[in-house]
Amino acid sequence: MEYINYIVILIFLSFILMRFLPTKGVRNISAADLKNELKDRSNKQFVDVRTPGEFKGNHIRGFKNIPLHQLSNKANELTKEQEIIVICQSGMRSQKASKILKKMGFSKVTNVKGGMNAWS
Repeated sequence: MEYINYIVILIFLSFILMRFLPTKGVRNISAADLKNELKDRSNKQFVDVRTPGEFKGNHIRGFKNIPLHQLSNKANELTKEQEIIVICQSGMRSQKASKILKKMGFSKVTNVKGGMNAWS
């Protein structure tokens, strides 16, 4: 019985770690690094995965608003051959969006750590 408890705890810890570890193949940049990325916009797509209300309140010029809950359905609006830079409010939704895009076959995905909170 004691072994079962250890196995359950191990599975739970593994699940927690997998949720918060960076996704393999996703580049993570800071808000300061994003400023450099914005200087050269060629071959890049900029996606803001916040809600339309959040986006309307404050956004970075050049970012396209595709809310996280719509990303799977609207991913066909993005080009798989170009790098995609993803931002949200704090970095959590953009990290999740980056995982979704990688699973959908996008090869160059970049997440902005800290999101709009770090940008301000």
